[in-house]
Amino acid sequence: MGHKVIYLLTFLMVCVGQSQKRYVTRTIAFYNVENLFDTANDSLTFDDDWTPEGKYRWTMGRYQKKIDHISKVLSEIGAEVTQTSPDIIGLCEVENKQVVADLATHPNLRNKNYGIVHFDSPDERGIDVALLYKKEVFLPTSFASHRLLLYKEAEERDYTRDQLVVGGILDGEQMYFIVNHWPSRSGGETRSRPHRIAAAKLNRRILDSLSKHNSEVNIISMGDLNDDPVDYSLKQVLKTDGKRQAQTQLFNPMEQLYRKGVGSLAYRDQWHLFDQFFFTSGLLQVVENRYRFWKAGIFRPRYLVVPHGKYKGYPFRSFATGNYTGGYSDHFPVYMFLIKEVRD
Repeated sequence: MGHKVIYLLTFLMVCVGQSQKRYVTRTIAFYNVENLFDTANDSLTFDDDWTPEGKYRWTMGRYQKKIDHISKVLSEIGAEVTQTSPDIIGLCEVENKQVVADLATHPNLRNKNYGIVHFDSPDERGIDVALLYKKEVFLPTSFASHRLLLYKEAEERDYTRDQLVVGGILDGEQMYFIVNHWPSRSGGETRSRPHRIAAAKLNRRILDSLSKHNSEVNIISMGDLNDDPVDYSLKQVLKTDGKRQAQTQLFNPMEQLYRKGVGSLAYRDQWHLFDQFFFTSGLLQVVENRYRFWKAGIFRPRYLVVPHGKYKGYPFRSFATGNYTGGYSDHFPVYMFLIKEVRD
Protein backbone atom coordinates (compact mmCIF):
# COMPACT_ATOMS: atom_id res chain seq x y z
CA MET A 1 0.00 0.00 0.00
CA GLY A 2 1.58 3.31 -1.05
CA HIS A 3 1.71 6.48 1.01
CA LYS A 4 -1.04 8.14 -1.04
CA VAL A 5 -3.52 5.44 -0.07
CA ILE A 6 -2.45 5.59 3.57
CA TYR A 7 -2.88 9.35 3.66
CA LEU A 8 -6.43 9.03 2.37
CA LEU A 9 -7.16 6.82 5.36
CA THR A 10 -5.69 9.19 7.91
CA PHE A 11 -6.45 12.73 6.76
CA LEU A 12 -7.58 15.15 9.43
CA MET A 13 -9.24 18.33 8.19
CA VAL A 14 -8.94 21.45 10.34
CA CYS A 15 -10.60 24.73 9.45
CA VAL A 16 -8.41 27.80 9.91
CA GLY A 17 -10.24 31.00 9.03
CA GLN A 18 -11.67 30.50 5.57
CA SER A 19 -9.15 27.82 4.61
CA GLN A 20 -8.68 24.20 5.48
CA LYS A 21 -5.46 22.53 6.56
CA ARG A 22 -4.93 18.84 5.95
CA TYR A 23 -2.92 16.62 8.26
CA VAL A 24 -1.67 13.07 8.12
CA THR A 25 -2.57 11.57 11.49
CA ARG A 26 -0.89 8.63 13.18
CA THR A 27 -2.27 6.96 16.30
CA ILE A 28 0.03 5.54 18.99
CA ALA A 29 -1.78 3.35 21.54
CA PHE A 30 -0.94 1.43 24.68
CA TYR A 31 -3.04 -1.23 26.39
CA ASN A 32 -2.51 -3.33 29.50
CA VAL A 33 -4.60 -6.30 28.36
CA GLU A 34 -4.79 -7.94 31.83
CA ASN A 35 -3.41 -11.46 31.87
CA LEU A 36 -3.55 -12.46 28.23
CA PHE A 37 -2.41 -16.04 28.75
CA ASP A 38 -2.83 -18.99 26.44
CA THR A 39 -4.25 -22.21 27.90
CA ALA A 40 -1.02 -24.24 27.89
CA ASN A 41 1.01 -24.85 31.05
CA ASP A 42 4.53 -23.42 30.76
CA SER A 43 6.78 -25.34 33.12
CA LEU A 44 9.19 -22.40 33.38
CA THR A 45 6.71 -19.85 34.74
CA PHE A 46 3.96 -19.60 37.35
CA ASP A 47 1.09 -19.77 34.87
CA ASP A 48 -0.65 -22.82 36.36
CA ASP A 49 -3.73 -20.77 37.28
CA TRP A 50 -4.23 -19.93 33.60
CA THR A 51 -4.97 -23.44 32.36
CA PRO A 52 -8.26 -25.33 31.96
CA GLU A 53 -7.60 -27.18 35.24
CA GLY A 54 -6.19 -24.15 37.06
CA LYS A 55 -7.65 -21.66 39.50
CA TYR A 56 -9.28 -19.53 36.78
CA ARG A 57 -10.54 -22.43 34.63
CA TRP A 58 -8.87 -20.76 31.66
CA THR A 59 -10.41 -22.73 28.81
CA MET A 60 -9.96 -22.27 25.09
CA GLY A 61 -13.43 -20.73 24.97
CA ARG A 62 -12.51 -18.09 27.53
CA TYR A 63 -9.19 -17.46 25.79
CA GLN A 64 -10.86 -16.99 22.43
CA LYS A 65 -13.40 -14.60 23.93
CA LYS A 66 -10.53 -12.58 25.38
CA ILE A 67 -8.84 -12.41 21.97
CA ASP A 68 -12.17 -11.38 20.40
CA HIS A 69 -12.58 -8.63 22.96
CA ILE A 70 -9.05 -7.20 22.95
CA SER A 71 -8.79 -7.24 19.15
CA LYS A 72 -12.09 -5.33 18.95
CA VAL A 73 -10.77 -2.67 21.32
CA LEU A 74 -7.51 -2.33 19.41
CA SER A 75 -9.35 -2.00 16.11
CA GLU A 76 -11.32 1.00 17.41
CA ILE A 77 -8.76 3.13 19.26
CA GLY A 78 -8.43 6.45 17.46
CA ALA A 79 -10.79 5.39 14.68
CA GLU A 80 -13.14 8.33 15.24
CA VAL A 81 -10.36 10.53 13.89
CA THR A 82 -8.45 8.26 11.51
CA GLN A 83 -11.12 5.73 10.44
CA THR A 84 -8.60 2.99 11.10
CA SER A 85 -6.81 1.21 13.94
CA PRO A 86 -3.62 2.53 15.60
CA ASP A 87 -0.37 2.55 13.63
CA ILE A 88 1.74 1.63 16.67
CA ILE A 89 0.44 -0.37 19.64
CA GLY A 90 2.31 -1.11 22.86
CA LEU A 91 1.02 -4.05 24.90
CA CYS A 92 1.70 -5.45 28.33
CA GLU A 93 0.59 -8.52 30.28
CA VAL A 94 0.93 -10.79 27.23
CA GLU A 95 2.27 -14.26 27.94
CA ASN A 96 4.21 -14.86 24.74
CA LYS A 97 4.52 -14.00 21.07
CA GLN A 98 1.80 -16.45 20.07
CA VAL A 99 -0.95 -14.62 21.97
CA VAL A 100 0.14 -11.38 20.30
CA ALA A 101 0.02 -13.14 16.92
CA ASP A 102 -3.48 -14.40 17.73
CA LEU A 103 -4.51 -10.78 18.26
CA ALA A 104 -2.83 -9.53 15.08
CA THR A 105 -4.37 -12.24 12.90
CA HIS A 106 -7.87 -11.99 14.35
CA PRO A 107 -10.50 -10.90 11.77
CA ASN A 108 -10.80 -7.57 13.61
CA LEU A 109 -7.17 -6.76 12.78
CA ARG A 110 -6.04 -9.19 10.09
CA ASN A 111 -6.27 -6.76 7.16
CA LYS A 112 -4.18 -4.14 9.01
CA ASN A 113 -1.00 -6.17 8.35
CA TYR A 114 0.64 -5.73 11.75
CA GLY A 115 4.18 -6.77 12.47
CA ILE A 116 5.25 -7.90 15.95
CA VAL A 117 8.27 -7.18 18.13
CA HIS A 118 8.42 -9.36 21.25
CA PHE A 119 11.01 -10.77 23.61
CA ASP A 120 10.45 -13.21 26.46
CA SER A 121 11.01 -11.49 29.81
CA PRO A 122 12.22 -13.26 32.97
CA ASP A 123 9.06 -12.18 34.84
CA GLU A 124 8.04 -14.89 37.30
CA ARG A 125 4.44 -14.88 36.08
CA GLY A 126 5.60 -15.14 32.49
CA ILE A 127 4.09 -11.85 31.29
CA ASP A 128 5.85 -9.68 28.74
CA VAL A 129 5.57 -6.45 26.77
CA ALA A 130 5.29 -6.27 22.99
CA LEU A 131 4.89 -3.86 20.09
CA LEU A 132 2.53 -4.11 17.13
CA TYR A 133 3.21 -1.89 14.11
CA LYS A 134 1.62 -1.43 10.71
CA LYS A 135 4.15 -2.62 8.19
CA GLU A 136 3.05 -0.04 5.60
CA VAL A 137 3.71 2.80 8.03
CA PHE A 138 6.68 1.81 10.20
CA LEU A 139 9.90 0.01 9.28
CA PRO A 140 11.80 -1.32 12.33
CA THR A 141 15.56 -0.95 12.03
CA SER A 142 16.59 -1.95 15.56
CA PHE A 143 15.08 -3.63 18.60
CA ALA A 144 16.40 -4.60 22.01
CA SER A 145 15.12 -5.86 25.33
CA HIS A 146 16.68 -4.11 28.33
CA ARG A 147 16.76 -6.07 31.56
CA LEU A 148 15.67 -4.45 34.81
CA LEU A 149 17.73 -5.97 37.62
CA LEU A 150 15.88 -5.88 40.93
CA TYR A 151 16.75 -7.49 44.24
CA LYS A 152 14.76 -8.46 47.29
CA GLU A 153 16.23 -8.66 50.75
CA ALA A 154 19.33 -10.84 51.13
CA GLU A 155 20.34 -10.03 47.54
CA GLU A 156 17.73 -12.39 46.07
CA ARG A 157 16.74 -11.51 42.48
CA ASP A 158 13.23 -10.21 41.91
CA TYR A 159 12.41 -11.08 38.32
CA THR A 160 10.30 -8.59 36.38
CA ARG A 161 9.55 -7.32 32.88
CA ASP A 162 12.18 -6.05 30.45
CA GLN A 163 11.87 -2.67 28.76
CA LEU A 164 11.42 -3.06 25.02
CA VAL A 165 13.08 -0.55 22.68
CA VAL A 166 12.19 -0.46 18.99
CA GLY A 167 13.76 1.99 16.57
CA GLY A 168 12.69 2.55 13.00
CA ILE A 169 11.34 4.78 10.27
CA LEU A 170 7.82 6.19 10.57
CA ASP A 171 6.84 7.60 7.19
CA GLY A 172 10.43 8.62 6.54
CA GLU A 173 11.19 9.90 10.04
CA GLN A 174 13.47 8.25 12.58
CA MET A 175 11.49 7.31 15.69
CA TYR A 176 12.07 5.19 18.79
CA PHE A 177 9.41 3.53 20.94
CA ILE A 178 9.96 2.19 24.45
CA VAL A 179 7.35 -0.17 25.91
CA ASN A 180 7.23 -0.47 29.71
CA HIS A 181 5.51 -2.42 32.45
CA TRP A 182 7.10 -1.21 35.65
CA PRO A 183 7.02 -3.18 38.94
CA SER A 184 3.67 -3.30 40.71
CA ARG A 185 2.64 -1.80 44.04
CA SER A 186 2.37 -5.22 45.62
CA GLY A 187 3.29 -4.94 49.29
CA GLY A 188 2.29 -1.27 49.35
CA GLU A 189 3.23 1.84 47.38
CA THR A 190 5.99 2.96 49.75
CA ARG A 191 7.62 -0.43 50.12
CA SER A 192 7.59 -1.09 46.36
CA ARG A 193 8.61 2.44 45.30
CA PRO A 194 12.37 1.71 45.00
CA HIS A 195 11.64 -0.82 42.25
CA ARG A 196 9.77 1.76 40.17
CA ILE A 197 12.54 4.26 40.77
CA ALA A 198 14.96 1.66 39.41
CA ALA A 199 12.70 1.22 36.37
CA ALA A 200 12.66 4.97 35.81
CA LYS A 201 16.45 5.10 36.04
CA LEU A 202 16.74 2.35 33.43
CA ASN A 203 14.36 4.29 31.19
CA ARG A 204 16.47 7.40 31.71
CA ARG A 205 19.63 5.53 30.69
CA ILE A 206 17.91 4.25 27.55
CA LEU A 207 16.73 7.74 26.64
CA ASP A 208 20.20 9.20 27.19
CA SER A 209 21.82 6.45 25.13
CA LEU A 210 19.43 6.94 22.21
CA SER A 211 19.89 10.70 22.18
CA LYS A 212 23.67 10.66 22.74
CA HIS A 213 24.52 10.82 19.04
CA ASN A 214 21.43 12.77 17.97
CA SER A 215 19.96 15.19 20.48
CA GLU A 216 16.97 15.83 18.22
CA VAL A 217 15.87 12.21 17.90
CA ASN A 218 12.19 11.57 18.64
CA ILE A 219 11.56 9.02 21.40
CA ILE A 220 8.15 7.98 22.75
CA SER A 221 8.08 5.97 25.97
CA MET A 222 4.79 4.32 26.89
CA GLY A 223 3.47 1.79 29.34
CA ASP A 224 1.84 0.81 32.59
CA LEU A 225 4.19 2.52 35.01
CA ASN A 226 2.31 1.62 38.22
CA ASP A 227 2.91 5.23 39.21
CA ASP A 228 0.89 8.35 38.49
CA PRO A 229 2.28 11.24 36.40
CA VAL A 230 3.09 13.29 39.52
CA ASP A 231 4.96 10.56 41.40
CA TYR A 232 8.66 10.64 42.24
CA SER A 233 9.74 8.24 39.48
CA LEU A 234 8.32 10.54 36.81
CA LYS A 235 8.84 14.02 38.24
CA GLN A 236 12.17 13.58 40.01
CA VAL A 237 13.97 10.73 38.24
CA LEU A 238 12.83 11.26 34.66
CA LYS A 239 11.94 14.93 35.22
CA THR A 240 8.86 14.80 33.04
CA ASP A 241 6.87 17.99 32.53
CA GLY A 242 3.13 18.35 32.04
CA LYS A 243 3.44 21.87 30.63
CA ARG A 244 4.76 22.85 27.23
CA GLN A 245 7.68 25.05 28.20
CA ALA A 246 10.90 26.06 26.50
CA GLN A 247 12.96 24.02 28.94
CA THR A 248 10.82 20.88 28.66
CA GLN A 249 12.93 17.84 27.81
CA LEU A 250 10.38 15.09 28.41
CA PHE A 251 6.73 16.03 27.97
CA ASN A 252 4.04 13.96 29.67
CA PRO A 253 0.59 14.79 28.22
CA MET A 254 -1.05 12.48 30.77
CA GLU A 255 -0.16 14.79 33.67
CA GLN A 256 -2.78 17.36 32.71
CA LEU A 257 -5.40 14.61 32.43
CA TYR A 258 -4.44 13.27 35.84
CA ARG A 259 -4.72 16.70 37.45
CA LYS A 260 -8.26 16.89 36.08
CA GLY A 261 -9.13 13.67 37.90
CA VAL A 262 -9.00 11.38 34.87
CA GLY A 263 -7.75 7.82 35.34
CA SER A 264 -7.12 4.62 33.40
CA LEU A 265 -7.77 2.22 36.31
CA ALA A 266 -9.45 2.29 39.70
CA TYR A 267 -8.51 0.61 42.96
CA ARG A 268 -10.49 0.91 46.17
CA ASP A 269 -12.49 3.82 44.75
CA GLN A 270 -9.37 5.77 43.84
CA TRP A 271 -8.54 6.50 40.23
CA HIS A 272 -4.99 6.23 38.95
CA LEU A 273 -3.39 7.08 35.63
CA PHE A 274 -0.65 4.48 35.50
CA ASP A 275 -0.92 4.11 31.70
CA GLN A 276 1.11 6.90 30.20
CA PHE A 277 3.13 8.36 27.35
CA PHE A 278 6.07 10.70 27.69
CA PHE A 279 8.32 11.82 24.88
CA THR A 280 11.19 14.04 23.82
CA SER A 281 10.45 17.70 23.21
CA GLY A 282 11.12 17.60 19.47
CA LEU A 283 7.60 16.27 19.04
CA LEU A 284 6.27 19.56 20.44
CA GLN A 285 7.92 21.61 17.70
CA VAL A 286 6.17 22.67 14.52
CA VAL A 287 8.61 21.68 11.78
CA GLU A 288 7.62 21.42 8.15
CA ASN A 289 7.25 17.84 6.88
CA ARG A 290 7.73 16.36 10.34
CA TYR A 291 5.34 14.78 12.79
CA ARG A 292 4.40 16.56 16.00
CA PHE A 293 2.24 15.76 18.98
CA TRP A 294 -1.42 16.76 18.74
CA LYS A 295 -3.27 15.34 21.75
CA ALA A 296 -3.60 12.32 24.05
CA GLY A 297 -6.53 10.63 25.72
CA ILE A 298 -8.07 7.59 27.36
CA PHE A 299 -10.20 5.26 25.27
CA ARG A 300 -13.28 4.31 27.24
CA PRO A 301 -16.32 3.48 25.10
CA ARG A 302 -19.42 2.40 26.99
CA TYR A 303 -18.78 -1.31 26.51
CA LEU A 304 -15.47 -1.07 28.40
CA VAL A 305 -17.14 0.37 31.50
CA VAL A 306 -18.97 -1.53 34.25
CA PRO A 307 -22.54 -0.17 33.96
CA HIS A 308 -23.84 -0.76 37.48
CA GLY A 309 -23.18 -2.26 40.89
CA LYS A 310 -20.29 -1.91 43.32
CA TYR A 311 -17.77 -1.33 40.53
CA LYS A 312 -19.89 1.02 38.41
CA GLY A 313 -17.65 3.17 36.23
CA TYR A 314 -14.62 0.87 36.62
CA PRO A 315 -13.02 -0.86 33.62
CA PHE A 316 -14.95 -4.02 32.72
CA ARG A 317 -12.36 -6.70 33.44
CA SER A 318 -12.10 -10.42 32.74
CA PHE A 319 -12.11 -11.38 36.42
CA ALA A 320 -13.43 -9.55 39.48
CA THR A 321 -12.86 -10.78 43.04
CA GLY A 322 -11.66 -14.08 41.57
CA ASN A 323 -14.80 -14.70 39.52
CA TYR A 324 -14.95 -14.80 35.74
CA THR A 325 -16.90 -11.82 34.38
CA GLY A 326 -16.06 -12.13 30.68
CA GLY A 327 -14.94 -8.54 30.29
CA TYR A 328 -11.91 -6.92 28.71
CA SER A 329 -9.22 -5.59 31.08
CA ASP A 330 -8.79 -3.83 34.41
CA HIS A 331 -7.21 -0.91 32.54
CA PHE A 332 -8.55 1.45 29.90
CA PRO A 333 -6.26 1.86 26.87
CA VAL A 334 -4.55 5.18 26.23
CA TYR A 335 -3.62 6.84 22.96
CA MET A 336 -1.88 9.83 21.44
CA PHE A 337 -2.00 11.36 17.98
CA LEU A 338 0.91 12.55 15.84
CA ILE A 339 0.06 14.93 13.01
CA LYS A 340 1.90 16.35 10.02
CA GLU A 341 0.52 19.02 7.73
CA VAL A 342 0.15 18.00 4.10
CA ARG A 343 0.83 20.65 1.51
CA ASP A 344 -0.45 20.26 -2.03
